[in-house]
Amino acid sequence: MEQNKEKIKEDILGKLKRHFGKTLEEATKDQIYKSTALSVRDRILEKWTDANRQAVLQGQKRVYYLSAEFLMGRALVNNMVNLQLMQEYQDALCDLGLNLADIEEQEHDAGLGNGGLGRLAACFLDSLSTLEFPATGCSIRYEYGLFKQRLVDGEQVEVNDNWLEKGNVWEIARPEDEVEVRFGGQIEENWTADGLKINHRNYYSVMAMPYDYPVIGYDTDMPATLRLWSARAKTGLDMHYFNRGDYSRAVQEREIAEIISKVLYPEDNHEQGRMLRLRQFYFFTSASIQHMVSKHKAVFGDLHTLPKYFTLQINDTHPTVAIPELIRILLDEEGFGWDEAYDIASRMFNYTNHTILSEALERWNVDMFRELLPRVYQIIKVIDEKFVGKLWEIYPGDWDRINKMRIIADNEIRMANLCIAVCGKVNGVSQLHGEIIKSQTFRDFYVAFPDKFLGITNGITHRRWLAKANQDLTNLLVDHIGPGFIKDWEQFDRIKDLLDNQNFLNDFMEVKHKNKVRLADFLKRTQNIEINPDTIYDVHAKRLHEYKRQLLKILHVIHLYNVLKENPHAHVAPVTFIFAAKAAPGYVRAKDIIRLILAVGEMVNNDPVTRDILKVVFIENYSVSNAEILIPAADISEQISTAGLEASGTGNMKFMMNGAVTLGTMDGANVEIYDAVGPDAIFIFGAQTEDIAKMERFGTYKPSEYYEQNVNIRNALNRLIDGSLPVRNDKQFSDLYHSLLFGDYNRADKYYLLYDFGSYDQTYLNCTNAYENKDHWKYMAAKNTACSGIFCADRTIQEYNDKIWHLHELEPTPQDGPNI
Repeated sequence: MEQNKEKIKEDILGKLKRHFGKTLEEATKDQIYKSTALSVRDRILEKWTDANRQAVLQGQKRVYYLSAEFLMGRALVNNMVNLQLMQEYQDALCDLGLNLADIEEQEHDAGLGNGGLGRLAACFLDSLSTLEFPATGCSIRYEYGLFKQRLVDGEQVEVNDNWLEKGNVWEIARPEDEVEVRFGGQIEENWTADGLKINHRNYYSVMAMPYDYPVIGYDTDMPATLRLWSARAKTGLDMHYFNRGDYSRAVQEREIAEIISKVLYPEDNHEQGRMLRLRQFYFFTSASIQHMVSKHKAVFGDLHTLPKYFTLQINDTHPTVAIPELIRILLDEEGFGWDEAYDIASRMFNYTNHTILSEALERWNVDMFRELLPRVYQIIKVIDEKFVGKLWEIYPGDWDRINKMRIIADNEIRMANLCIAVCGKVNGVSQLHGEIIKSQTFRDFYVAFPDKFLGITNGITHRRWLAKANQDLTNLLVDHIGPGFIKDWEQFDRIKDLLDNQNFLNDFMEVKHKNKVRLADFLKRTQNIEINPDTIYDVHAKRLHEYKRQLLKILHVIHLYNVLKENPHAHVAPVTFIFAAKAAPGYVRAKDIIRLILAVGEMVNNDPVTRDILKVVFIENYSVSNAEILIPAADISEQISTAGLEASGTGNMKFMMNGAVTLGTMDGANVEIYDAVGPDAIFIFGAQTEDIAKMERFGTYKPSEYYEQNVNIRNALNRLIDGSLPVRNDKQFSDLYHSLLFGDYNRADKYYLLYDFGSYDQTYLNCTNAYENKDHWKYMAAKNTACSGIFCADRTIQEYNDKIWHLHELEPTPQDGPNI
């Protein structure tokens, strides 16, 4: 350790001199961060270079994980943890008069993702590396993230998130792998003696420039690769226009091209936004497939063996255009016949579905798609025609069913249907979700192709969400069961033997309190908000969407406020309600819910009757970095989505692992959390999926009846419109009120908030009463951590590999190997 420490100090000081020409005394905080990061990166690159060389030498199969987002979080400390050098770096920096926490603050969260979809992809890369499986993640090198959220005058304001402003020390530019991606134009078909030849003319090109971002797992010799594609114009500055003084026209082509990789999820409530999204998805999938094919051809020659060496996982439908793109390359550029090309694609691609919401199942307008990707459209059309033929054999004469299942219908291209038609496996992301897509969402497909469908429950990487985010709890666990659980998730079960050890449980709760103080300090420092660590921390943190029911939570807070206003001596447990969420810029109702939360907070926090008992806090600009502070501090984890709508959830797993007790519905992975911890360490309320399905089928739910019959609901809802909430310009919440009682298109309260309100109220009371029994609560909290091993991403990846990918671990590096 001492040797490592001295070498680290030498490395950091050397980086400062060689990269920045500075001594430690002269260097800026950013230069110190980058020098520290570069010293960490060097250690990763040594492993990464050797591992990729050996993977090729050994003929290892590699998974390409295609995802529109990878929510990576900060890399510096996480990489130290995974390299098992955390203590050495802390000691070395301390010797240099530096503090690791201060250095980490210089690193921007990578703006490459938004919510659970992107965070799952990031966790998977960590686990693939830890398990020594060759893996490449593929996405876009977005210059700007979704947005930075600011809370101004009681509502969300979006500010650009230029996370690359100071560069990205972890990435490596790969100009030698740049490829061309084509859009638009016309397709000419020419039949020759050698078969059909395709001529694509009058297209415009965008160059895809790759940047590689090594991702290292824990105690591994096989770092994964995150390959991010950046768009640039095929030609640079147009000197003709520049010399004429038309400077805007001189750079126009470059600006049009580079807009593709400019912003994560551009707003798509208009035609240009939708077209830009389609360009983005095709851009990174085409570049990734082109690179994979050329790499394989250079090493192995015969493209018929592609499925032996590569498997591709489509993370939600965004990358679906990769399927026809591979077929296009094999047909048009490599001379394959249709049957050969289609067979190869069907043996390589697999699809992970993340939603049962019909509006979230991606569809593209045929006219727009055909204009932008004319050859890809032709290929999808052929796939559709052949698929319809296959469906006709399965469902003869049932044209209505076939029309719902086909890929192109009603002037739309249905990307989920394309995935199911071609992919070898289709998986849900929890056991409940897996059953729902078989019995509801894709029922007709499941009847026709039952062997395609399975459920693989999501997981999280406990290196980041425990070893990195909650170092005190990790140290406590290491003291009692050793460090093996950091590599081997099954060793979490050893914590169960400690649940009757009072000294351990007391230490467990001391760690929890320390984390609560840390969160309080963070909020005071960043938002000038004061919270009391001796209150219950009740946390609802996730993407803002109506089905996730932040609205139910804040309505219940209004109810508790009403209770105290009516009887200031009523027994209500002192609670700090903590919300954290971003609403999509164009999602007006979601932004109204944020506005409501902030208004209720202003009312509750400033009322002398309630301010010492109830506190409402909204964490600004929720990100991986502040989640790492929030999650270890939570006492109650709110997982209250409408049953049957949350595919899995991964936030529920992170809170559970850090000793928060779930208050939730039987939805997504909550079902499996319930099975893991048992009924004595979780609080479940509300309608279940079969109850919702029955009400949907028969139309029996009338929210106005609950409003009339339940005075608590009526009084809470009336505050939305009676002028009692402090808001700017007297803008109340009539839209939210009407959505619950009268609805959109005659569908009131489509997420069943009022139906579940009474059950939630009683279960919340049971939960806070349980918290006041300190001995039982610490048992429940520790039991959640002890039972969380099954939700580690290592288990998830092992299941993917056993059931879908069939990769092999990298074998130990031989002493002497051939050069390649």
